[in-house]
Amino acid sequence: MASEEEIKNQANYSAENITVLEGLEAVRMRPAMYIGDVNERGLHHLVYEVVDNSIDEALAGYCTKINVTIHEDNSISVEDNGRGIPVDMHEKEKRSALEVVMTVLHAGGKFDKGSYKVSGGLHGVGVSCVNALSDRLDVEVYRNGQIYRQEYERGKPLYPVTEVGATDKRGTRTHFHPDATIFSVSEYKFETLETRLRELAFLNKGIELNLEDRRVINEDGSFKSVHFYSENGLKDFIGYLDETREKIMPEPICIEGEKQNIPIEIAMQYNTSYSENLHSYVNNINTHEGGTHLAGFRRGLTRTLKAYADKSGMLEKLKIDITGDDFREGLTAIISVKVAEPQFEGQTKTKLGNTEVMGAVDVIVSELLTNYLEENPKEAKMIVNKVILAAQARNAARKAREMVQRQTVFSGGGLPGKLADCSDTDPAICELYLVEGDSAGGSAKQGRDRKFQAILPLRGKILNVEKAMQHRAFESEEIKNIYTALGVSIGTADDSKALNMEKLRYHKVIIMTDADVDGSHIATLILTFFFRYMKELIEEGYVYIATPPLYLVKKGKRSEYCWTEEQRLAYIEEMGGGRDSSVHVQRYKGLGEMNPEQLWETTMNPETRILRQVHIENAAEADRIFSMLMGDDVPPRREFIEQNATYANIDA
Repeated sequence: MASEEEIKNQANYSAENITVLEGLEAVRMRPAMYIGDVNERGLHHLVYEVVDNSIDEALAGYCTKINVTIHEDNSISVEDNGRGIPVDMHEKEKRSALEVVMTVLHAGGKFDKGSYKVSGGLHGVGVSCVNALSDRLDVEVYRNGQIYRQEYERGKPLYPVTEVGATDKRGTRTHFHPDATIFSVSEYKFETLETRLRELAFLNKGIELNLEDRRVINEDGSFKSVHFYSENGLKDFIGYLDETREKIMPEPICIEGEKQNIPIEIAMQYNTSYSENLHSYVNNINTHEGGTHLAGFRRGLTRTLKAYADKSGMLEKLKIDITGDDFREGLTAIISVKVAEPQFEGQTKTKLGNTEVMGAVDVIVSELLTNYLEENPKEAKMIVNKVILAAQARNAARKAREMVQRQTVFSGGGLPGKLADCSDTDPAICELYLVEGDSAGGSAKQGRDRKFQAILPLRGKILNVEKAMQHRAFESEEIKNIYTALGVSIGTADDSKALNMEKLRYHKVIIMTDADVDGSHIATLILTFFFRYMKELIEEGYVYIATPPLYLVKKGKRSEYCWTEEQRLAYIEEMGGGRDSSVHVQRYKGLGEMNPEQLWETTMNPETRILRQVHIENAAEADRIFSMLMGDDVPPRREFIEQNATYANIDA
């Protein structure tokens, strides 16, 4: 029976307590529901939403050029040469269609099947969301020989759509400044926008995309800028991703066609690596959780290659069975489909659920790949030989993996001898520190909170899995220790290569290395291993990088830790360092230089530490960078380091 207080609370909870958020207020109240978050990712997502509208115009055949500009005040303008958003009176809303598009959720041409066959973006809420989350936005439409303009503050129009002049241009220009009261960061990253625009250029051949940064002036007085245009689409994309890998075939296999009114474009290429790199897109959206289009590709590829290999007689002497995984080892492929009404599933809504797409992709892959193999017997033989090698390597890897998993089951829980485990057994609160070297491991073991923090010291540099066959990885002592400490295994009912995380023992896996070049290299080796073998951990948000301080600034009894060069200079100035030589600066090159109390205080205490969560912003670009950094090709790696060295703390 309800208590007196419960009855009173129920009586007080009436219709008056129900708040109805009108118009764009809902977006401002709960921005993360619409754009993911209010951090760096959400900030950049605003740009993608406006660009997606221009891409939709291009897909409909009306736009060939899109210009994106980062202005000095970190505002953004996006201009295209499409038809221009309609400005005539909207019959139902009794105001300009432009104002409706900019201020009403779920308003836009992509809901009218006659306007756009397919579209990307956030299902029609895109540009109005950008308006809601900007403290100011102005839009100009170039249409019918006239310029039409309207300005907004936090989503509310300041005046009706107004004709302000004549023009011979056509298209739309949207200029917005994100609202600092909503976003925790305000600075746009050129490289992040550059990566997305490059991807869009590859996915939509024949469209020119330009990015200009007016915050940076070159030596010749021009602004920093990049230009993207792809004549061959996915074929060029494959060339970009596989730039540092050794190909086993002269040209990528390109498949393009339409089945069941679904345009399908695929490019694929085999290389000498040991990883499978499949990147799938629906209406330009990266579906990193896969879905029916990816399943259709895998099914069509496996069946077609298996039929050709059997027919060729090349498998007769092979004493082991070939699986679907073998057909995809060393394969880089991009699958791009355009679906009129996509249905997304999965935790992050990036898994395609349309069942009809699987059959369409399967059929077109089977038809066109069969033709390719018949017409190119030399390349077909290279592919089958690669598959045979993959099967032999998989068999060796299986034996090595079973050895690791037998250790886990039979040797006292399988925990490595070097692991200093925590006393709690709830994975949600337990943390595993992967620490560089025994010295730092010793300090970390003494300084940690034994209740929830476990320490696994790693000896030296772990195996570079980018250049090693799979069975070598499972034979590596350090990698075996990581598997057994985490409690994970390989293989699920759905996917023999997937990570089985049912018995995962920690929901925070923290890479803690020295703040020097060697430490950065070790951290990159560990991240490469996680990306290639335990990507699920990164996707679930379980992988972090610890950030030890670079300096300790002391004067008398006062001391301050500094994580950046700017902090060091500021503290020295604050302590009178410019005038007083009694200020002492200690540079930490290794974790072992800190005593356990210092390591706890700066790097391990949840109240004061800085942890950087690892997430995959763009799977295709991450794949390319790991391949370039950890592969055999030196010139691209040198160029990358030279371009990015200004952002890193690199010791002489």
